[in-house]
Order: sequence, then structure tokens, then C-alpha cells
Amino acid sequence: MQKDKVLNLIGLAQKAGKVVSGEFMTEKAVKTGEAALVILAEDASENTQKKFRNMCEFYKVPLRIHAAKDYLGHAMGKEFRASLAVVDNGFAQAIMKKMD
Repeated sequence: MQKDKVLNLIGLAQKAGKVVSGEFMTEKAVKTGEAALVILAEDASENTQKKFRNMCEFYKVPLRIHAAKDYLGHAMGKEFRASLAVVDNGFAQAIMKKMD
């Protein structure tokens, strides 16, 4: 049930224009300081997980691993998404509260 609430919040944030997705856009958001939270798919490749884990640690951006690629993509109205960044502090805090 919690998983559904997290995906619903991601969908709301997407509709509000507060989410960027895809590896390139997520990386850009982290490096420019826009990202308030990075979410990776559970089934993202080891290489992708390691890359974002190191990057988020360096830039001090919270990182969570949640759901499968198709669920993350579906929540955003897209196909598959291995990574996304929430660029709004309010949404980021609400999503982390549901995950923790």
C-alpha cells in the first residue's frame, strides 16, 4: 500500500512539472543543484545504481531505490524509467516520508 502512495506522489509531482527523468536529465538536475531527491528503480543496472549512489553522495542529494522501472515510468505517464529526480523540496519531503 505504501508503494502505491509513493507512486501516486511521483505522478502528482510529474503533473506539477517537478520531476525530471531519464539518466541524462537526472544527472543534470543533481549536478546543477536542482534535485531535491533522486529515485532509482529497483531493477536499474548495477552500473547505474553505483553511478547515482556516488553522485548523490558527492552532491549531498538524498537517494532512494523504489519500485521497478515499469512502475516508475507508469506513475509518470511514460514507459520505462530507471531514474528520476524530484526538483521540488515539498514533494521530495512528502515522498521520503512515505518511503521511510
